[in-house]
Amino acid sequence: MRILVVSQYFWPENFRINDLVRDWGHRGHEVTVLTGVPNYPEGSVFDRYRIRPDDFMQYEGAQVLRVPMLPRGSGSVRLVLNYLSFVLGGLLWGPVLLWGQRFDVIFVFEPSPVTVGLPAVLLGKLKKAPVVFWVLDLWPETLAAIGVVRSPAILRWVGHMVRFIYNRCALVLGQSRAFMGSIAKYCNEPTKIRYFPNWSEEVFADRQAEPAPEIPVQDNVFTVLFAGNIGEAQDMPAVLEAAQLLRDNPGIRWVIVGDGRQSEWVRNEVLRRGLQERVILSGRFPLERMPSFYAHADALLVSLKRDPVFSMTIPGKVQSYLMAGVPILGMLDGEGASVIRDAQAGFTCGAGDSAGLAHAVTALAALPPETRAQMGRNGRSYAESEFGRSALMARLDTLLHEAAALGAKRLSGST
Repeated sequence: MRILVVSQYFWPENFRINDLVRDWGHRGHEVTVLTGVPNYPEGSVFDRYRIRPDDFMQYEGAQVLRVPMLPRGSGSVRLVLNYLSFVLGGLLWGPVLLWGQRFDVIFVFEPSPVTVGLPAVLLGKLKKAPVVFWVLDLWPETLAAIGVVRSPAILRWVGHMVRFIYNRCALVLGQSRAFMGSIAKYCNEPTKIRYFPNWSEEVFADRQAEPAPEIPVQDNVFTVLFAGNIGEAQDMPAVLEAAQLLRDNPGIRWVIVGDGRQSEWVRNEVLRRGLQERVILSGRFPLERMPSFYAHADALLVSLKRDPVFSMTIPGKVQSYLMAGVPILGMLDGEGASVIRDAQAGFTCGAGDSAGLAHAVTALAALPPETRAQMGRNGRSYAESEFGRSALMARLDTLLHEAAALGAKRLSGST
C-alpha cells in the first residue's frame, strides 16, 4: 500500500508517528511523509537539521518531504503563526513536492493543531485518495480548556473548520472512547468514527536500563518522576503545590524530566518556593533515554488540568508508564484515571487536587515494596492486553485497508 503521512511533527522530533512510519515500512508499505521543519519543543530549528538537512530526507525507508514553515519560537503569537505557516506550506508546496505521486491512503497525525487536516484534505482531493484522520487532541474544546482562545465567535469558527475536515475524511479515529461523542458533533457520518488508542511503546519495557547518571542516587528516598511535556494542560502549579505540602518530608523527592512552554515558569517557581532540595529539574532527553530515568522512579506521575475535554483524554504517557512496570500516581479525571484504576496500577486523585496528590504520594510510599511491585506488574500486564503495540499496529493496518477500499469504491462509482 502507498501511504502518505501528513504531520506537522516528525523525526528527529519525538512523536509516535515515527514509530508508525517505521512499522509500516517493516510491513512492506511504501511510505511518504509530508511534514515541517523540526523545531519542537525548543521553538528553534534543530541545529543538526539546519547544518545538514539532506541527512533527514529518508527515515526507515520512507521519503520525507518538508514544507517551509515558521518555527514556533515562544509566545502565543509565534505559535499561531507556526500553525498557519505549516498549513500554507502544505497547501502551496505539498502539491508541488508530491507532483506525479499516487497514494492509496492519506494518514493524518493530529496531536495538535487540527489545522494539519487542511492540506491533507486538499491532497486527498488532488490525489483521489481517502483521508484517515487520527484525533489525539480535541478542537475546539482544547483551545477553550487551556485558555488559548476565549472568544465564542472564534471557537465557533474553529468548530466549522473541524466539521469541514472531518466530513472530508473516509475514517476519523479517536484516541479514547470518550472522544467519540465530541467527534460525532462535527461528523455527519458517525459510522466512519473508530476508536484507536495510543499504544505502549516497547522501549519502556526495558527492565535492564542503568539509572540515569544525571539523577543522584539517594537511599531511603521515595522518588516521584514526571516525564514529558511541561505545558498548561499538565497543571504544573498543582504539582508544585503538592511538592510544597511535602516539603518537610526528606524521604520524598520529585524529578521532572522534559520541557515545554511552562518550563521556565516551573524553574522560577521551584526557586521562589524554596523547593530546590525536593524538586529536580533535569531537562529534556531523547525517548530512548527514558528507561534510564524511570529506573530511578518509585512512582510515575501523570497530571491534567480539570476540564471536561481533558477528562476525555488518555495521555499518551499513561500507556508508557503502564509498560514501564512502575506504580502510577494520577492527578486527573475521567478516562485516564479510569485506566489506572482498572489496571490496579497505582493511586489517583481528582484533577487539580494538590492535597489529594500529596496524600497519594505518602500512602504509596508507605506500602510494602512487594505491594508496589505488584502494582507495577499489574500495569504492565494491562498495557500488554489493552494497548499492545503489535495488536494495535495490525488493527490500524486493517483500518487503512478499509479506507483504501472505500476510496476505490467511491472512485469506481464516480466513473
